[in-house]
Amino acid sequence: MKAFVFPGQGAQFPGMAKDLYERFDKAKERFTAANDILGFDIQSIMFSGTEEDLRQTRVTQPAIFLHSVILAELLGESFEPNMVAGHSLGEFSALVASGALSFEDGLRLVSKRAMAMQHACEINPSTMAAIIGLEDEKVDRVCSEIEEVVVPANYNSPGQLVISGSLKGIELAVERLKEVGAKRALVLSVGGAFHSPLMEPAREELALAIESTPFSEPICPVYQNVNANPETDPIKIKENLNLQLTAPVRWTQTGQNMLKNGLKELVEVGPGKVLQGLIKRLDRSVVTSSAEV
Repeated sequence: MKAFVFPGQGAQFPGMAKDLYERFDKAKERFTAANDILGFDIQSIMFSGTEEDLRQTRVTQPAIFLHSVILAELLGESFEPNMVAGHSLGEFSALVASGALSFEDGLRLVSKRAMAMQHACEINPSTMAAIIGLEDEKVDRVCSEIEEVVVPANYNSPGQLVISGSLKGIELAVERLKEVGAKRALVLSVGGAFHSPLMEPAREELALAIESTPFSEPICPVYQNVNANPETDPIKIKENLNLQLTAPVRWTQTGQNMLKNGLKELVEVGPGKVLQGLIKRLDRSVVTSSAEV
């Protein structure tokens, strides 16, 4: 069984997807359409912008989506997944690549998502922190004992979890988690508390756009972030996507469920190699690679 997986925010880099643009007319077409949909020249920022330019949420999310989806399209007949999944933003790339969403609708939703998240961050100043070397259950318990808003946000792999919350909540949690044995507890340089209750204004805003967008049955099961389960029903996919911004990304559980269902080979589609490393932490026998054309 072969999975194609799609990265989320943080995988961006200056010059991303430039080689695809220079080599393939299909990529040129997609970038021209993307500039029109987004209302700004994302192509120039991706190819010539600085790391700081690419870190703007309104740029980062569409940029990673474009790189991933265009690459998946260029794979042609080599794109034959038995299962797909995407980490946070990457779930939108997975839905487009698997045929559940059109390219245009997917990009519109990603743009709306980025702007809604940015707006939510401005309403509630907040942040995230990476917790290394502590059991998930201990992290869960510490977060639940703190009276400020702080919750597990990304279950990335056993012993590697990201928490999300108010500035005070994260400060208190980092102190407490170090006390109970975390090897490292690092506040991240991010714009806000993604995948936490503080994203509720963004979730509500995005839900309206998701509801009015047509979804189709994908060509294979899509393992979704909110429950780590494989879905093919467009109605269920929509429901799960509606909850994604305020729910944790259950990536560890996604990998475990894929393995239970026969995963032997994993291909990462888009910038970076983070997701390959995370699956190796669960099962070193899985054959991993980056998509290439």
